[in-house]
Amino acid sequence: MTDTGWRPVKRTRAFEDVLAQIEQRIAEDGLAPGDRLPGERQLAEQLQVGRSSVREALRVLETLGVVTSQAGRGPDAGAVLTARPDSALTDLLRLHLGLASWELREVIDTRLMIERWAAAGAAAARADTTTLAEALAGMSAARTAEEFVEHDTAFHCAIAEASGNRLIAAIMRSLRDSVRRHAIEAVEQLGDTSVLQEDHRRILAAIASGSPEQAAEAVAGHLAHAYPALF
Repeated sequence: MTDTGWRPVKRTRAFEDVLAQIEQRIAEDGLAPGDRLPGERQLAEQLQVGRSSVREALRVLETLGVVTSQAGRGPDAGAVLTARPDSALTDLLRLHLGLASWELREVIDTRLMIERWAAAGAAAARADTTTLAEALAGMSAARTAEEFVEHDTAFHCAIAEASGNRLIAAIMRSLRDSVRRHAIEAVEQLGDTSVLQEDHRRILAAIASGSPEQAAEAVAGHLAHAYPALF
């Protein structure tokens, strides 16, 4: 087997490990600005993680201005490194790890403030809701709580991205990753996800129709349904 230089990622928090592995390669001068990272599928195979973890890591790197997305196949596939991450990626990883020490109520309260603002901003801008619709379709087809939460995470991160604020998008990813276990438990306890899916449809409709207040209210209602013990 050819040595690709990428070590398999086997720990549970694959998303952070993918970021750490890419950062390590850049720090060791394995990659430099202008170099192309392997394609999403190839990275997933080399690191032995799901493509969703690789996709999320690349989105964070793009948000931080570390890489730029490049569409294409074969030699043209994969993101291009535009800058060395240095402290930006390190700080983000510290935020991910540090969030583990906060109480769930603190994280959800922060999510409520951020997502209400983000949803209202996305609605005011009449942002493209294609990614939101795709995530909602994924939730409808999900067979396990883990699958549902994966698409739910994509939905909420897409709201943050649609707000147009890159820092908000990066913070939202950190917050969502920190409560993943709690989110899965919440979905398992609910059993029937129809209420949550209806909440997401309401959020999407408000953003698509350009209704900031309705979008903010829909987000608040959704979090109350997802975490009733905290509201």
